[in-house]
Amino acid sequence: MALLSAGVPAAAQEDAFEYVAMGDSAAAGPLVPGPDPNLLCFRSTSNYPQVAAARLGAQLNDVTCSGAETEDFSGRQHHVLPPQYDALSETTDLVTVTIGGNDISLVQAAVSCLNAFPEPVGSSCADGFTANGDELAERIDAFTPDFEEALEEITDRAPNARVVVVGYGTYLPPGGCYPKQPMWARDADYIQSTVDRLSARLGERARAHGATFVDLGPVSEGHDVCQAPQDKYFEGVVPTSWAAPLHPNANGMTAFGNAVADAVSEASTNRVRAAQAN
Repeated sequence: MALLSAGVPAAAQEDAFEYVAMGDSAAAGPLVPGPDPNLLCFRSTSNYPQVAAARLGAQLNDVTCSGAETEDFSGRQHHVLPPQYDALSETTDLVTVTIGGNDISLVQAAVSCLNAFPEPVGSSCADGFTANGDELAERIDAFTPDFEEALEEITDRAPNARVVVVGYGTYLPPGGCYPKQPMWARDADYIQSTVDRLSARLGERARAHGATFVDLGPVSEGHDVCQAPQDKYFEGVVPTSWAAPLHPNANGMTAFGNAVADAVSEASTNRVRAAQAN
């Protein structure tokens, strides 16, 4: 009996579905209840990787970190944290990735769009960012090669893993909701269009590299920062629940984790059917 008992944990560990979550604060969940002991990353134990892992019965290694850029996959964020790539191995079964927002300084761009007074008192961030082309679109173009390199590195380090890229969501409805959220209508549309452009680029490159893409835009439509506290998945400038401003709240993390789990389950089912057909 003692030998059998000793053998169970080893067997369970050997058969575990190993899941590594990588990315930035959109995945980490800063200030969402249930803080991770690693306080440097403002990571929540109720973020979407945790929700997805529970649904999938996976053993999770969550290395998401607020403020992360693609360079932090290979470097030491805050000078002390191990590179996120270090969590990957040949035994990794699933990798989720949310990255790009900090590479293009998306939150900072959104904050620059805030106006305390209605037009014409103040200035439009959309006008500023598009005075000579589209600055944020150019940042996305510049980020794309780094993202593709990251996908290649993830595949090299975790050759047996399914890679799932998770996009960003619908933070703002068409026209925004000034003054509830102090961003002029055209600026709200510009910022959301940039979020959509970034997500579309992530999806395009993910599919080109054989990865699955989870588009959170449709998932979060109707749950933007302008909605009632119980309905929204993102917090606005002044949060109405525990979450960082302009970031997913607990409701959002639950919905996003379920979307990821559904996508992984669907991909697995399709793979089995394809194998049976052959």
